[in-house]
Amino acid sequence: MAEREKVPLPVEGQYPVPEEYLAARAKALASLLIEKGFLSEDLIERVVQTYERDIGPFLGARVVARAWVDPEFKRRLLEDATAACAELGIKGMQGEDMVCVENTPQVHNVVVCTLCSCYPWPVLGLPPEWYKYPQYRSRMVIEPRKVLKEDFGLEVPESVEVRVWDSSSEVRYFVLPERPEGTEGMSEEELAKLVTREAMIGVAKVQAPRR
Repeated sequence: MAEREKVPLPVEGQYPVPEEYLAARAKALASLLIEKGFLSEDLIERVVQTYERDIGPFLGARVVARAWVDPEFKRRLLEDATAACAELGIKGMQGEDMVCVENTPQVHNVVVCTLCSCYPWPVLGLPPEWYKYPQYRSRMVIEPRKVLKEDFGLEVPESVEVRVWDSSSEVRYFVLPERPEGTEGMSEEELAKLVTREAMIGVAKVQAPRR
């Protein structure tokens, strides 16, 4: 299978399982399943490619960018995220019941799954490794402001309320980030390129392009 791009953990040392270990474990499991005849390397490759190219954070970025430029779509998105995403052809497994929560100057939202790793796959793709770690899942609901600052480098002012949303098998949350200043003249396609998976989980903010 092709080499995958390494995605660093938020802050080195906070989430102790090395990427190399996870990659080796996944490779060993895949090799065993192929050897036993349950899977083929081609099938694994096609599934991975599907989530990297057809289902991934860039789809969620499209949703966010549309909400930034289309007030009516934004209203529908906040009322019924599943239906609004379906308008853009975005739907599927793990996205049957999605809720979008909006960041504002007064409120910052962040998403976690305290039970396992429930996650809106159709808009965000596969969950990052750190999203599954007990350190993230347990600490974020107890001390979210501290976790955001120490683990992700995101300092939320005391004047801003932090709301933590616990995804489950019944409902999966994602964040509509604030549109950054200085992007007023950008097109919807240009705006979508600014939106990251981390911003739609709520552990980062969308940054305006450097001039």
